[in-house]
Formats: sequence, C-alpha cells, structure tokens
Amino acid sequence: MATHQSTLTYQPAPAEPSLDREAVILEHLPQVRWIAARIHERLPQSTSLDDLISVGILGLIQAVDNFDPEFNVKQRTYAEFKIRGAILDSLRGMDGVYTYHRKKVKDIQSALQILQNSLHRQPTETEIAGHLQISLNEYHDWLLAVRGVAIGSLDAETDEGLSFIHTVADASIQNPEEQLERAELTQLLRASLDELPAAEKIVLDLYFEKELTLRDIAKVMNLHATRIHQLKNQAILRLRTQIAASWPGRSGV
Repeated sequence: MATHQSTLTYQPAPAEPSLDREAVILEHLPQVRWIAARIHERLPQSTSLDDLISVGILGLIQAVDNFDPEFNVKQRTYAEFKIRGAILDSLRGMDGVYTYHRKKVKDIQSALQILQNSLHRQPTETEIAGHLQISLNEYHDWLLAVRGVAIGSLDAETDEGLSFIHTVADASIQNPEEQLERAELTQLLRASLDELPAAEKIVLDLYFEKELTLRDIAKVMNLHATRIHQLKNQAILRLRTQIAASWPGRSGV
C-alpha cells in the first residue's frame, strides 16, 4: 500500500516587529501627544484628545515604516509631518463647520492688506474693526471663531501635498538654490515678526519658540486665556497676509 505523503508545507511565523522599529516608535511617542494637544486646544471642547492621539500614533507608525534617509529631512521632522497630517485628515469630516470661519479669515486678511498699504504700518485692532464695519468686541469674537484655521498660514498644504513650511529647504541641504530660498524666507519672517505689535510678538515667541501652551502663556503675561487666543490668531493672520503679499503662490493661503 502506498504511503500517503502530506502536501502541507512549512509556513514560517510572521516576523516580529524589529526592536529598532519599536524603539524609534517609543522615542517619538511624546511628539504625538504634544502635536495632538496643540491641535486639540484649537478645537471644540467636545473633541476627544485621546482620539487625536490614537490617530497620531497611526501617523507615527506610518512615518517610521516609510521613512527614507534620501528624503533629505530629519526623521523627527518627517514624523511630525505625518503625525500632524494624520490628525488633520481625521478632522476633515468636520470641515463643513469651518466654511463660515474661512470667510472671516479672508475678510480679516483683506482688511489687513488694505490698511497696511494705506497706513504703511500694522493697523490697530480698532482700525481693523472699523474697516470691517463691526464693533471691537465683535472683531474679538471673530478672532476666537477663526482659531481653528488661523494657523493655516504656515501649515496649509500645497498642491503637492506638503505644507508651506515643508517646502522650505532643510538647513543641512547644500543645494545653493534651496539655501537661498531658506535665507529669503527667514529674512521675510524676521521682517514680518519685527513689525508685529509687542504683545503679539511675545505670544508667538512663547508659543512657537518656547513651546508653551496658551494657558501657560496666559499665566506668564497675566492675561485671560481668551485674550491670548485672540493675540495669537491675530499675529498669525498678520504674518499670513505678509507672506501672501511677499511670497506669492507659496503661502498656502
């Protein structure tokens, strides 16, 4: 009698995630919480921070798996881009609520541009409100209403899927054209920052350079957190207007 020979073949067990990969993911986890918290503070209270963190972790894993040193960017920078992108993608389903806010952004920027051209300086809040034909209190309400989109001046995606800030060459890149581009943008931002009212300049420095939360900035400046929101958003809109005028086609506006 013929001996039956099994046709089963050996199937190797799925490969375990590399320890290096796990270590990199763990190393960058604090970035996820930090980015999620920064986005969360500009969203309605009902938005779950834990949900944003969960989505951000997925973006981090994608960044670790897809990172290529030939991108000419640091892994941390690439991870931040993917984390932020994943979180913002998850919020796009809520985007309908921002249509009305975008109209306010455009109206404020238009007022800023017209007033800057006519006054040859940064207009005051009272002058901006007057141009918009609304009260100062209503203008302050506008600044709070646009807080979810005001940051778009530097983070808005271009047609290529990258944000404006990511189109600036990495400092380590030696290409003369890209170095010149970076130098020009740095000069533009410095000049624009120098023209900001003092309080707005301090808020941006504490928020972006010192990486304080808006609540912490409110304590430092002895102002209500609501006022800090207004100052930050107004400062960003001023910068956004300047970039749109001086860096056409690259501002993400």
